[in-house]
Amino acid sequence: MTVPLLDLHAQYTPLRQALLDAVTRVCDSQRFIGGPEVEGLERELSARLGYPHAVGLSSGTDAVLAALMALEIGPGDEVITPTYSFFATAGCVVRVGARPVLVDCEPDTFNIDVPQALAAITPRTKAIIPVHLFGQAAELKPIVDVAATQHVAVIEDAAQAIGCEYHGKPVGTWGAVGCFSFFPSKNLGAFGDAGFVTASDPAMAKKLTLIRTHGMEPKYYHHLVGANFRIDAVQAAVLRVKLPHLADWSAARRRNAQRYRAMFAGASLAEVTLPAEAPHRTHIYNQFVIRVPERDRLKAHLDRAGIGTEVYYPVPFHLQECFANLGYKRGAFPVAEAAATDSLALPIYPELTEAQQSTVVNAIRSFYRG
Repeated sequence: MTVPLLDLHAQYTPLRQALLDAVTRVCDSQRFIGGPEVEGLERELSARLGYPHAVGLSSGTDAVLAALMALEIGPGDEVITPTYSFFATAGCVVRVGARPVLVDCEPDTFNIDVPQALAAITPRTKAIIPVHLFGQAAELKPIVDVAATQHVAVIEDAAQAIGCEYHGKPVGTWGAVGCFSFFPSKNLGAFGDAGFVTASDPAMAKKLTLIRTHGMEPKYYHHLVGANFRIDAVQAAVLRVKLPHLADWSAARRRNAQRYRAMFAGASLAEVTLPAEAPHRTHIYNQFVIRVPERDRLKAHLDRAGIGTEVYYPVPFHLQECFANLGYKRGAFPVAEAAATDSLALPIYPELTEAQQSTVVNAIRSFYRG
């Protein structure tokens, strides 16, 4: 039995007609930029999160970039980020001319090491970007509390965490801005790139809305320098079909995670360290990431068995060639470096069957037990 890392067809098939109807509705309207689909999605996202403002954007990367632009972060400023995340977290900081100040991650959750992050604050620090990695909330309260006293903005990178909660409150609603991605592999995925940002301050929401259209309102009158960060109406229509299913899909991922736990316990595989679920932090399993010895050999073994896996992420930011000028050396962040060596994501998508999961666990057992 082959087991893909992600099976988008399994999600698409039962929704096919509703999705095609939504795309047809946009085509028939010929309203491809802005309009009722985008406005409807923004209202529905705001209602789902219980938060005043949701602004649709072109991608999760552009969400982080727009947040930095809205906060007027630029040359001479510092932004604290974890060294272990998807590239956009630090890449966007560099794109606005600021300096990423990197810190290590927690060994159990892979999320930002809070004591290191707070210790890294200097008079030049303008923002901290905690990342809710793999679908589990970062430890937010200490960051939010200290940032408020230091006049430092908190930008939540929730690209992998829509539907995740911290102390019962959705992620993306704790900081100045929350940044989300609708990349097709996410828990809520579009038919291409898309994203959105959240804000409680109406002035911030207005500024983000301007930034996504070159700072323009009305047409050809520009209040600030923005960019083309608009979400397509087609993507908005697709997401409106999918959004009502998000809670069920997230629950299915959690169910699959618990089933993995039972299966691995039954297999007596001491070599496998399973994902931690920290107190008061919901895990919605955008990824199910285990830690294992001989990771690369195990991955090759699973590849040969037809089982999809992925390494998130093989190179922390401080060891990336494009960030060499930041001056970090190997050994600077040992927890992240270890995670880059021994972490491996297994299939966890909602439609994954018990038989497929058994195939995954048995293949891992055969690698370590022969």
